[in-house]
Amino acid sequence: MSGPGDAARRLRQLVSRHPVLTTAAGAGLAAVTALSLTLTLMSGGSPDRPVAADTPVPRPSATPHPTPSPTHTGPLLDPFTGEPVKSLGPVLAVKIDNIVYARPQTGLQSADIVYVIPVEGGLTRFMAVYSSHIPPVVGPVRSARQSDLDLLAQFGRPAFAWSGATPHLVPFIERAPIVDLYALQVGGYYRDPDRVAPYNLYANTKQLMAEAKGASKARDIGFRFGTLPVGGTAIASYSVKYPAASYTFRWSAKDKRWLASIDGAPAMATEGGQLGGSTVVIQYTQITTSRFEEYGGRPPYAKSTGSGRAVILRDGKAYVVHWSRPSLEGGTTYTLANGQRMLFAPGQVWVVLAPDNHASYVDAGKV
Repeated sequence: MSGPGDAARRLRQLVSRHPVLTTAAGAGLAAVTALSLTLTLMSGGSPDRPVAADTPVPRPSATPHPTPSPTHTGPLLDPFTGEPVKSLGPVLAVKIDNIVYARPQTGLQSADIVYVIPVEGGLTRFMAVYSSHIPPVVGPVRSARQSDLDLLAQFGRPAFAWSGATPHLVPFIERAPIVDLYALQVGGYYRDPDRVAPYNLYANTKQLMAEAKGASKARDIGFRFGTLPVGGTAIASYSVKYPAASYTFRWSAKDKRWLASIDGAPAMATEGGQLGGSTVVIQYTQITTSRFEEYGGRPPYAKSTGSGRAVILRDGKAYVVHWSRPSLEGGTTYTLANGQRMLFAPGQVWVVLAPDNHASYVDAGKV
């Protein structure tokens, strides 16, 4: 019988057959990494307040047309999870902190999608997307970044809960096609006295949704769900590294999920249990530098448009696929080597925006 080490070698061989992106992209990431490691790891204090822009900010184009959903028969399925729902609900996206002082988080177990997004200091933050299940409380809520706006565009006009941003970015958030749930302008937010600021800002979702009039409902963003595709490589775990953070997803046959560990420790939830998804998408992408300065420097900007390679984890297997998202208004397609769409396992989906440099792409297969 082959062991986990054999599975890792097979996956690395499989990944190595697919060319990584250009040397220039890797060099650009190295520069971003060097910059990010010099930035301040903690902001402290209260959320950033918006300031008036000195120059006009261009408004976005008209609200994009929804991507047509695939035809199907039978019960209505949620396009984010592939699970049956009575009706499609409005979309709520919440920016949630992931620094050690913010753990364990609240409300992530109920998310339809959890995005992992690189930020300054080599760290990451979550953007949790809710529609089919909205928990009573979410948090800790933190500030927005440029990468968030790109991801939000595919949902139409989602509600977006955030606690602040660099003053240069704020006008762009306010004019984006979202229902703005900024913490200093709407109700529902409160501070937990048992935690240290700024890692103690939480939101009552019932109040947030009362403020979210006109938020668009869940729609097709490219995910497809169904039976386990042929092929793939059996693997026990899969790791992703950032300059100052690391993730490992371990397959649990008992839970039928990939259980997440962050920085070597199980990622737990205040509502109980370990975080993780039925499907985990490790989406290798170009990470450049944001145009908006943050804390004396420019934070990373993860491009979620374009195309590239991804590793998708489901049912104890890893699949190397091609991802493509031609425009901000559209979703992302994930395609197998045979040209067929990759099918996800029904349930919560994690999308990890990972650096596409050669080292992280190959080393990620280690168990």
